[in-house]
Amino acid sequence: MPYNDLNAEEIRVIENRGTEMPFSGKFSSFYENGVYTCRKCNAPLFNSNDKFDSGSGWPSFDDAIAGAVKEVPDADGRRVEIVCANCDGHLGHVFKGEQMTPKSTRHCVNSISLGFQSNNENSKYKKAYFAAGCFWGVEYWFQKQEGVISADSGYMGGYTENPTYQDICYRDTGHLETVEVTYDPKIVSFERLTKLFFETHNPEQTNGQGPDIGSQYLSAIFTNDIEEEDIAQKLINQLEDRGMNIATMFKNANAHKFYIAEHEHQNYYKLRNSKPYCHSFIKRF
Repeated sequence: MPYNDLNAEEIRVIENRGTEMPFSGKFSSFYENGVYTCRKCNAPLFNSNDKFDSGSGWPSFDDAIAGAVKEVPDADGRRVEIVCANCDGHLGHVFKGEQMTPKSTRHCVNSISLGFQSNNENSKYKKAYFAAGCFWGVEYWFQKQEGVISADSGYMGGYTENPTYQDICYRDTGHLETVEVTYDPKIVSFERLTKLFFETHNPEQTNGQGPDIGSQYLSAIFTNDIEEEDIAQKLINQLEDRGMNIATMFKNANAHKFYIAEHEHQNYYKLRNSKPYCHSFIKRF
């Protein structure tokens, strides 16, 4: 496999095992959704869902893509270097036992060693949008579903541009707490995702979800096309045939912009190694 041409600074870090200055790299405070790749050979290394703010000044990940990163103990035995398993390009070091995340692992990586492929630019992935109460719990369940590339908390359905969490809680923005699900349709279908949506919240509640009361917590599916709406309606019909009174709304995803929530609202339960207080799984299909 041909390698990318590297400039002098990239050679110093990637090939000669140097280190960039903390807080200087472009990925230090970068939190878009996608896959981080090796700058030298383009091999996928880390998923954005595994990135967290360690305060160190370098991009930090509590996990790597399986088989993508090799650990090499330093000669002095004090630290463990991490390199790309495909090309042996230097990435940084790995630290364990710090208890910053439930996995207690920190892959501390030089930004200059990385490239990035956005999920939005990957045509093989699709997006679905679900509102089912507090987005922390909704995100939790979709992250567990095989075939889901990322599940990101945000705001959708209202009329306020660039809303904040404070706006959602204390102002009339019209937005619902919504999770954007990026998924691989070859692995998981929209129907399976919608079943999971109905099985992890109470779709009959009309004033919120669980103890969270308010219009921002209502149940809704933002459909991208008539096919998705037909699938969701078929599932609602099945539930109502069993005696349920479904309150879930349909909204047009193409008529509403999704605004991603602040960084502190992403991966909420994953980073705390805990479970949602108002979202539990109930088999309905």
